[in-house]
Amino acid sequence: MPGYALVVIDLQERLFAAMDAERRDDVIANTKILVSAAQRLGIPILVTEQYPRGLGRTLPELASRLEGIPVVEKTAFSCCAADGFMARVRELGADRLVLTGLETHVCVLLTALDLAAAGLGVAVAADATCSRRRESRDLGLAQARQAGVVVTSTETVVFQWLGRADTDAFREISKLLR
Repeated sequence: MPGYALVVIDLQERLFAAMDAERRDDVIANTKILVSAAQRLGIPILVTEQYPRGLGRTLPELASRLEGIPVVEKTAFSCCAADGFMARVRELGADRLVLTGLETHVCVLLTALDLAAAGLGVAVAADATCSRRRESRDLGLAQARQAGVVVTSTETVVFQWLGRADTDAFREISKLLR
């Protein structure tokens, strides 16, 4: 699907363990849905890891679904400041990016703001992000919205990508949403 890309931001072992326990299962489930739908529809996926030596690698239950996708390692909070990230976005021809990951009010927010400032369309799948504290997540989403970033849900993103219900892709992917 031309134009779209999914960005999976810093869903790493040690970082994830510190997140709001009430949100963790939803974040994993919704990220898996987005990854599966993107793969089925041919939407490119970018994956980042914040300081993997200290925070670990991508969660194994996601890493197994992301095999073969190069990981952009970073120490900058915004993915856009990581070496090679924006070059990869341009190489993919992506001008509408959907963000998922950690933490909502730091790396997800700062990436969203930088992508929007670069003139790209940005959506945050709110139910596929979290922070250590619920208040921080809520503030991050509010700030993104104030900056013109679309704050949406996993299901909305998937249906937007699908566009219509009379396809094999719809029949396959809609099962993920039940």
